[in-house]
Amino acid sequence: MMWAIFAFGAVLSWGVYGALLHQGQSKLGNPLRALLCVGVAYFLIGVLVPVGGLASQNQLTTTGFSASGTLIATVAGALGAIGAACIIWAFKSGGLPTYVMPLVFGGAPVVNVLVTMLLHPPKSTINPLLFVGFLLVVVGSSLVLFFRPQS
Repeated sequence: MMWAIFAFGAVLSWGVYGALLHQGQSKLGNPLRALLCVGVAYFLIGVLVPVGGLASQNQLTTTGFSASGTLIATVAGALGAIGAACIIWAFKSGGLPTYVMPLVFGGAPVVNVLVTMLLHPPKSTINPLLFVGFLLVVVGSSLVLFFRPQS
């Protein structure tokens, strides 16, 4: 059940992410400054925390890193950073968090399920309700965008 607490932490963090990123980017005046701040935060949390944790476990050695695992995890990290950059450029291009974030968070789970099914093919027939769920994501995101509060 601990996983649900961490999942909820991600929901809260990413749910607030877009609004604060847009506000910070507006105050910084240049989207590259905002991206730099995101990069610093990724470094502090994504590099220093695991280095400290691995060092405290005496596991900060190169023997535990496989080439394929390192490559795949690095590509995943790059995709996360590219996603952050795309959100920043969406804001720079006139998108507001009330538009951009529902599209991102509505579309990302659909893409995630499709990619996961490619990497880990289902062992049984796909339930047709999955496609109903995809449709509901599109309808739900559309409703959020259409009925968003005016700012």
